[in-house]
Amino acid sequence: QVQLVESGGGLVQAGGTLRLSCAASGNIRRLNEMAWYRQAPGRERELVAAITTTRHKLYSEAGKGRFIISRDDARKTLYLPMNSLKPEDTDVYYCNNRGPYFYDWGQGTQVTVSS
Repeated sequence: QVQLVESGGGLVQAGGTLRLSCAASGNIRRLNEMAWYRQAPGRERELVAAITTTRHKLYSEAGKGRFIISRDDARKTLYLPMNSLKPEDTDVYYCNNRGPYFYDWGQGTQVTVSS
């Protein structure tokens, strides 16, 4: 079994920055193609950014230009520095494989951006 633990969220003012981290542990030899997702209550989970094993990066329109996804394969850790945060970025953020196969979802990390 694989455990995903997200951290780094918090409460910031609009325009602020946060750096999310996601550590993978358990029965995992290496990170696959990974992604960050976010979800608010009553809404579907949406992909924010993805990174391949060769570090090709993909961003949603919401994250493009403000978020930077990166990975440390030795530490089995995924990162998401987020800049110029907006109130609409308020969500719970999760990491996982990009798909179609997903590990059990972690608890996520709450990001709250005040206006």
